[in-house]
Amino acid sequence: MPKKTSKKVSNKSKPTVKIVNIVCSSSLEQDIPLIRLAETLPNTEYNPEQFPGLIMRIKDPKTSALIFSSGKIVSTGARSLGKVRESIDRIIENLAKVKVKITIKPKIEVQNMVGSGEIGMDLNLNSLAMELENTEYEPEQFPGLVYKLDGTRATFLLFSNGKIVCTGTRSEAKLKEAVAKLVEILKKKKWGQ
Repeated sequence: MPKKTSKKVSNKSKPTVKIVNIVCSSSLEQDIPLIRLAETLPNTEYNPEQFPGLIMRIKDPKTSALIFSSGKIVSTGARSLGKVRESIDRIIENLAKVKVKITIKPKIEVQNMVGSGEIGMDLNLNSLAMELENTEYEPEQFPGLVYKLDGTRATFLLFSNGKIVCTGTRSEAKLKEAVAKLVEILKKKKWGQ
């Protein structure tokens, strides 16, 4: 009977993290008639008594946007900057359907980039919570440890199986840099299991 191999092969692998969400802001630099948008387009929600922005859902790329009457936009759900640009273009196309012509190419500012993946090592979260600063760990409430990486905008969710979520960075380069710094700290202190 062949011997079963352990699934801890990932202990030798290097970190793999991919972008799962980009939150961006932009401005169309003109007033937008939100009521007309909500009455005309089926992919919108608008309830000004509860929130001043209109929600527009876009199928391709699968994103959502908050659009304000001032022309400000907050877009979420894209997995690349190219998809963010496509999403803004779809918004402009939708506005054209209600006779609102946008003549500028809106500037896009990344507010938050969320990455998800694994770092290739199992983690002892109890030890990490005791030894690292800037952590929150309540295993009775949530199985992950929250770790704010010093000197960066990055905040990590760490799980014992080596899976991670990183939020707070504003570029793919900063995301990768933060993950590399995290792995370096964990390896140096030998906090993996």
